[in-house]
Amino acid sequence: MLPKPPPREPSLGFLYLPPYRLYGESIAGESTSLMVPELDLGFDIGSCPRAILPSKHLAITHGHMDHIGGLAYYCSQRRFQGMGNAKIICDARIAGSIKRMMEGYVDLERQRTPYDLVPLLPDQPYEIKNNMFIRGFETEHTAPSFGYVVYERRTKLKPEFADLPQEKLRELKDRGVEIVRVLEIPQIAYTGDTLPGPHLLREDVRKAHVVISECTFFEPDHKERAKIGMHMHIDDIAEWLRVLECQHIVLVHVSRRTDMQFAKERVAKLSGAKNAEKVLFLMDYRTNKARYEAQLLEAEAKEAARLGRRAPVQAARAAEDEDDA
Repeated sequence: MLPKPPPREPSLGFLYLPPYRLYGESIAGESTSLMVPELDLGFDIGSCPRAILPSKHLAITHGHMDHIGGLAYYCSQRRFQGMGNAKIICDARIAGSIKRMMEGYVDLERQRTPYDLVPLLPDQPYEIKNNMFIRGFETEHTAPSFGYVVYERRTKLKPEFADLPQEKLRELKDRGVEIVRVLEIPQIAYTGDTLPGPHLLREDVRKAHVVISECTFFEPDHKERAKIGMHMHIDDIAEWLRVLECQHIVLVHVSRRTDMQFAKERVAKLSGAKNAEKVLFLMDYRTNKARYEAQLLEAEAKEAARLGRRAPVQAARAAEDEDDA
């Protein structure tokens, strides 16, 4: 009898959360590696899928191997493939440990891989793109840990100048009058591994457009296990949803032992229908594929309407109807 082939590796999870794409992998205890390409930003690097490499910035939440194990390879491959230095954003408390880890590879490889380390203090801003910046905040886990919020910086005309003509506005600006105010709009919040606590009730976390949160335990009798490992339980998520103002909350770090259908049923039962609509699972391949296909159809229909013609799918169905007739 022939031996069995090796098991297939799972593909990356993918969600389109306009205007952002989120893809990567996140399985509790194994690996969490996420990327938002529109921001040129990744979160954690437990392993290093090839699709993560183009991300120039990488925000590390904490030093557990399933969140940082692929860091040296990521830095090395970016240089090898001509993508430039990786910029590693991290909690200032663990910056020294990351340096020492990377120095260990210098000893092993007898060569040095350049990278840029960006240690952050809590709430210290760091610009990742034009008008986009990131801040970290302390969370509560079994090792020093950070969550992150990505903000968009927008300028808006002050209300008292709203009715003035452009000539008058230019005149005021030339005289040094500040005619606009700067708004910081939280776009994406990522908690990393953490217990629930006041850090999850921060205004920028509550009001972020998208919240990415770990949820490791779903069984009703696993609340104590969640506390011991300092992780989130679905009961914590359900309670948190009452105050979150996000459009979507994406759950990651689900255990391989958790049945996805069971997890979704628990969300619906504990959160109620309205809040459950916000909840998505990054590694729910089938549901996310159907969701994206529906988004494609909607986008095609809107574009066709704008151009005054049928969408490709609608046209194909109409042709089939004509053939049947």
